[in-house]
Amino acid sequence: MSQEFVGSGDPAYEAKVLMISVAARMAGMHPQTLRQYDRLGLVQAGRAAGGGRRYSVRDVVLLREVQRLSQDDGINLAGVKRIIGLEQLLEQAQQRVARLEAELDAAYRRIAELESLGGFARGDLVPTNRTSTALVVWRPRRTDR
Repeated sequence: MSQEFVGSGDPAYEAKVLMISVAARMAGMHPQTLRQYDRLGLVQAGRAAGGGRRYSVRDVVLLREVQRLSQDDGINLAGVKRIIGLEQLLEQAQQRVARLEAELDAAYRRIAELESLGGFARGDLVPTNRTSTALVVWRPRRTDR
């Protein structure tokens, strides 16, 4: 999204607790517009026990982005849906990269820790006490058979 909500790390940001009238007012839209966007899959409302739609603060931010893209930038709703989908994929990929970088940093720290303990020749992770004198002979297969 182009605008990021301050509390996006907060679980309350994701909680689907806002009634459609409240979410519509916060997004500056008519409730029928929210129903239409839900049917189109642009913003997916949760459901209360009685079947009424419930929205989160994240949904309200997304509704504002949909409105901005469609009204200010002139993008049709199919294009908006595609943009939102791509932004979500990008966000997921960025989160995965961040997790993988953290795992890599932890692995490098562990390697450094193991190497600092000593007993590892030439920085090897597995100490070797003997050298091999084995000879391996390789012969290519004959292809004329």
